[in-house]
Amino acid sequence: MFKFVILLSVVACAFGAAIPEGLLPQLDGRIVGGTPTSISSFPWQISLQRNGGHSCGGSIYSSKIIVTAAHCLQGVSASSLKVRAGSSYWNSGGSLIQVAAFRNHEGYNPNTMVNDIAVIRLSSALSFNSNIKAIGLATYNPANGAAASVSGWGTQSSGSNSIPAQLQYVNVKIVSQASCASSSYSYGSQIKNTMICAAASGKDACQGDSGGPLVSGGVLVGVVSWGTGCAYSNYPGVYADVAVLRSWVVNAANSV
Repeated sequence: MFKFVILLSVVACAFGAAIPEGLLPQLDGRIVGGTPTSISSFPWQISLQRNGGHSCGGSIYSSKIIVTAAHCLQGVSASSLKVRAGSSYWNSGGSLIQVAAFRNHEGYNPNTMVNDIAVIRLSSALSFNSNIKAIGLATYNPANGAAASVSGWGTQSSGSNSIPAQLQYVNVKIVSQASCASSSYSYGSQIKNTMICAAASGKDACQGDSGGPLVSGGVLVGVVSWGTGCAYSNYPGVYADVAVLRSWVVNAANSV
């Protein structure tokens, strides 16, 4: 299911709230097999919150712009959204800032999950420090098998209904678009050219991690998007491909 779906499911169960219809995912997204960490190690990570509950992850692009997944913003209004930055905990600390506006990729398709990327504009600028930093966008994709990391507050097992308070991360390896779509894995033609994959045995993003960062070589290479289950064998996590979608992000950040 969407990594976002997993995250929303976790939040809904944790807070006893129904998941908004527009946020229901079709695939999964969470950190499975992860390790607790400090925001100082992932200072670009933010928690995207709806009505006080964590719903998705995201990455700081500039002091007022966040990059996240388009599926995280379906059926919601900017007035219901806030971003917490600079804290290892989604529910306390750091800076909590109201969302002013957002823009989804115009080519986003919820059925195929192509172009699953969006930008958010904050109502006031973040103050950069050791716990709040922007991350650059990849200009090309890492090689197949390259080391990467994914972080977030998503559920820690597929189908779980609770999320950790403290930020988690896992180290994974890049699975190129060509490899992810090949017979080596089970997705086949579901993998499109706006997607990149990553995998490690027993480790993955999961529900609640949607929109969060896949980082390799110190730059943002992917945005948590979807996957079948979480850490399932033969089903890598699937991410929006930042290098492919980079020009859209840059343009949207200037116009949102």
